[in-house]
Amino acid sequence: MLPAPLRIALQLLTRFPVRGVASDWEAAAAKSMCWYPAVGLIIGFLLWVVAQLTVTFPASLQAVLVLITWVAITGGLHLDGLADSADGWIGGHGKRSRTLAIMRDSHVGVIAVVVLVLVLLLKFTALQALLSGDDYFVLIWAPIVARSAALLLFRYTDYVREQGIANALLEQLPMQPIAPLVGLITGLLVVTMGGTGLWILFAVMLLLLGLRQWMIKHLGGCTGDTTGALIELTEVTVLVVALI
Repeated sequence: MLPAPLRIALQLLTRFPVRGVASDWEAAAAKSMCWYPAVGLIIGFLLWVVAQLTVTFPASLQAVLVLITWVAITGGLHLDGLADSADGWIGGHGKRSRTLAIMRDSHVGVIAVVVLVLVLLLKFTALQALLSGDDYFVLIWAPIVARSAALLLFRYTDYVREQGIANALLEQLPMQPIAPLVGLITGLLVVTMGGTGLWILFAVMLLLLGLRQWMIKHLGGCTGDTTGALIELTEVTVLVVALI
């Protein structure tokens, strides 16, 4: 049986049919945020398995199948957050209330479609090149680093939606394990990927700090949508930096 916080993290971040937690849900859900990197590891392992199973396929087909698996595992949850964030960024004109209202709207604008296409195209292109060079290990690291970045964002950034689920959970988020956990992940990344790992850390930190600054300036903090956008953009960043 999986720990309750991990089950909740899987429920929140993936489409896996995981059974819920019957009692003390909020406390377990708050702790589940510290399991986000573990969810990334599970996603990355599944992507690695798909890449191994399709190793004899043409690289383009292999990349498409890995990308389809990637989207299917999350149900497009983070892509939806990226789309809403893109619409809010353009349509909000820097006004907090307008930006949040646009992000809450279920309709998708042109800029959202353009951003989604560009991000998926970047992912596909990077995957095709990496898989052609038998560089499969980055498939495991991209989801881990992205969800670690989301954990850091939640830890150090206010949540702006008063009625959002995350707002209640963040009040109970255990702070003590976060720094050692992120430190361990950082160390393992550098040990396993060497100089490439250092470049990935540098690029991801720039991305995290830049997006966090934008969120604070225009929204006053983060939302679920902007966190989803961070996850998608971090995954792309890891793939592209590893390729370069």
